[in-house]
Amino acid sequence: MSGLAFTSPFLLLALLALPVIWWLLRITPPRPEREIFPPLKILAGVIKREESPASSPWWLTLLRIILAALVIIALAGPLLNPQTSEVAGDGPLVIVMDNGWASAPDWPARVATAEALINQAQERDIAVSLVFTAETRNDAAPMRADQALDRLAAAKPRPLKTDRDRTMETLATGLDGQRPGTVAFITDGLAATQNDNTLQAIGALKPADVKFIRSNRQDLAVLANATNSTDSMKVTAKRLDTNLASTIGISARDNLGRIIATSTVTFPAGQTEASGEILSPFELRNEFARLEIDSDQTAGAVRLLDDSFKRRRIGLLSGESGDKSQPLLSPLYYIERALLPFANLSHASSTDLSIAIPALIAEKPSAIIMADIGRIPTETEKQLTDWINQGGTLIRFAGPRLATAASDDPLIPVRLRKGERALGGALSWSTPQPLAAYPENSPFAGLQQPDGILVQRQVLAEPSPELASQSWANLADGTPLVTARKQGAGRIVLFHVSAEASWSNLPISGHFVEMLRRLVQLSRASSGNGDVGSTVSILPPYRLLTAQGTLTPQTDGAKPLSVSIDKPAVTTQDNPPGLYGNEDGFTALNLINPDDQLFVLYPYSSGFPVSQSGFIGEQATSLKPPVLLAGFLLLLADTLIVLWLGGKLQWKRPGSQLAALALLVLVGLHASPAEADDSRPGDNVLLSRLDTTHLAFVITGESEVDQISERGMAGLSDFLFYRTTLEPGDPVGVDISKDELAVFPIIYWPVSATAPMPSSAAISRIDAYMRSGGTVLFDTRDQFSSFGIDGGTTANTQRMQQILASIDIPPLEPVPSDHVLTKSFYLLKSFPGRYNGSPLWIEAQPTKTEPENRPARSGDGVSPIIITGNDFAGAWAIDKLGTPLLPTVPTDPNQREYAYRAGVNIMMYMLTGNYKADQVHVPALLERLGQ
Repeated sequence: MSGLAFTSPFLLLALLALPVIWWLLRITPPRPEREIFPPLKILAGVIKREESPASSPWWLTLLRIILAALVIIALAGPLLNPQTSEVAGDGPLVIVMDNGWASAPDWPARVATAEALINQAQERDIAVSLVFTAETRNDAAPMRADQALDRLAAAKPRPLKTDRDRTMETLATGLDGQRPGTVAFITDGLAATQNDNTLQAIGALKPADVKFIRSNRQDLAVLANATNSTDSMKVTAKRLDTNLASTIGISARDNLGRIIATSTVTFPAGQTEASGEILSPFELRNEFARLEIDSDQTAGAVRLLDDSFKRRRIGLLSGESGDKSQPLLSPLYYIERALLPFANLSHASSTDLSIAIPALIAEKPSAIIMADIGRIPTETEKQLTDWINQGGTLIRFAGPRLATAASDDPLIPVRLRKGERALGGALSWSTPQPLAAYPENSPFAGLQQPDGILVQRQVLAEPSPELASQSWANLADGTPLVTARKQGAGRIVLFHVSAEASWSNLPISGHFVEMLRRLVQLSRASSGNGDVGSTVSILPPYRLLTAQGTLTPQTDGAKPLSVSIDKPAVTTQDNPPGLYGNEDGFTALNLINPDDQLFVLYPYSSGFPVSQSGFIGEQATSLKPPVLLAGFLLLLADTLIVLWLGGKLQWKRPGSQLAALALLVLVGLHASPAEADDSRPGDNVLLSRLDTTHLAFVITGESEVDQISERGMAGLSDFLFYRTTLEPGDPVGVDISKDELAVFPIIYWPVSATAPMPSSAAISRIDAYMRSGGTVLFDTRDQFSSFGIDGGTTANTQRMQQILASIDIPPLEPVPSDHVLTKSFYLLKSFPGRYNGSPLWIEAQPTKTEPENRPARSGDGVSPIIITGNDFAGAWAIDKLGTPLLPTVPTDPNQREYAYRAGVNIMMYMLTGNYKADQVHVPALLERLGQ
């Protein structure tokens, strides 16, 4: 309702002191009298006379009373049109609250609205039933108001669609026939369908009052689809029904969160769906990891992209050059037409296979398609085999040359019989054969069995026990049409018919396009579960999307996702949107499907009144600024009056008085802008940090912790100076909320639960620092780590978990024994600090095949995060004389030395990366290890 309210109404009690203020302000010193200079008259006035103070003018006292009242009212926080709602009836208060993805942008306002309603119920001693429409389980039984407040505080928006039907069924069961007094439906404004019946279900409860509370926001938009076409990434966006034209910005980010391309989508007036294009080379488009709407921070405004969105580079190779005047007879003609919409094609540069195949491999294609190629040169065959073992997909088509090639060709998935089977030949059938139903283990399973496709000629496979499992498509007589075999990380696929229409009409059918599309999609990296030819894969949750549209490694409660090649997966309570798989390969599950529509939920009803309102404070106008301005003007007027009564202002010289008044006004209005901005270090400070390498530590605000950090960095700097060629400068304490971080290769962060929690902006700056190549060394100083440890955690570890919850950190692992960190300068087996009980955690390296005699694990880049609980700074800290400040635990004279060595290895690792793992160092390392 409209009206006047106060954010701090208890401050209005200060108005009761106005009579006292009136009494105090009635007395003012007497106005000084003007005397003429004559000395005798002055001497006569020396005689002390009894004087009594004069009363101040009533109008001046009234002005000061009004000034005091304005200050009190301003401090009370006056609001115009505060949008408050009253709880009606004596039955329980029922709050049905949407907490789906669309509620994320204004979640605090929703919580404040529900909290105000619950507080009213608490004042009237009314029970409260609180249910959320995006939760798996709801306890709808009425409870005490304080219990409802606790449940409300623990609630959060979910990256899911609402399920109001199930929520209303739970609510009806929980009320158990009780008639509610007020039902407050705090909705996100989106209808599940065009005829959402939630309000009808609320009306069936027969409440005394129904409140329909929602935001007036109508600019909600989502990303419904993305297609990587030949020249661009096509993006489809949808919005709520509106008559206004609008334009939204779209950003494409890579897997490090960097914006690498932008575009816009324009909605014409009256249109709820629009498309746009991101014009970029396909190599750059293949780096897209997510698309997002710039103006929205919701799970619906994000489109996660996986390997299936990437355009593959496909190499094409034919056994014959073909006649350009007769393209329909070319073995590659139909393949090109089938692949062109979703792949970039590369043709062989030469008819010489020893030149053409290596040239195609050098272009790093996802798949190579060979049409009717029989014998392959031995040296080229080895290169092609190595490429397949590394993950390439070789797709071959039969033909006359292949039919006469060696039957034991290692680049054929099955052993072939000599010659081909043709209609009317020695190995003939009486009629052309149609296709049979696809086996369950085939990637073609789920495709409708085509009618009219006939095969007149094929190459036959020798019968074997493995033939059935290797067959992806068969003819009606049981002979294989498509066979496949895994080889290393890749696979070999063979079509037993030719790529043109002389052996079968399959290449000229639309079914051929879908078969090739699925094979090209299989050319991506395996997701790590199941057979590559399986139609269903079970993928564990890898990283999930929050309601605000950010990826988080926390996957609590999510179940493995069943991915079927013929049926797109959809989000559920068990499978929220995100990435499923592992770091080697994953599938993106998005919240919004291409056919989803956004409908506005209208408060229609059947026979009962519904009152509409917005969130508390959403349409309110704060009166505090104008009230404070009026008070300032009255204060200025009072000052001028006092100066005039005291004789300080002489109106006989209007020019000087006007100048003084102008100066006073300017000082009052421009005091804040005139203050110096000391929020950022000056150029000289920044340049001083660029002269040499400085060890940096985070200023926590706790003097004891910061002092140990500073002395610890000083101790490590001295050790580096005397033991290595690195000569660090003085340690630098950084304020992560405002200092420039990019000048430091590593920042030591002593985590303290009693220190103030960093702001979200500060954590975002740390996230950006880590994404841009910097490393943060988190030290909980408690010998415990939150990763992989069963049981409870300390307060410092919990604080670190809160900090890392907002950072997109990579998977972590303890430092392996063969990691570069163990050998970057000293040979180490552990990384002790003041304590020696916590492992050192770093970014987990992908599993790679390394030579057995290689003593150091290779890997690209440096871990952006290092975590320990051993209190490095406590072990490194020294006083001005070089004496250690803190003892080691346990007391071991060698532990401090090893702690310094651990610090040296970390610094060398940060400054040199993984070059120490190069093969050139292997002999020296082997000698040092005594092998």
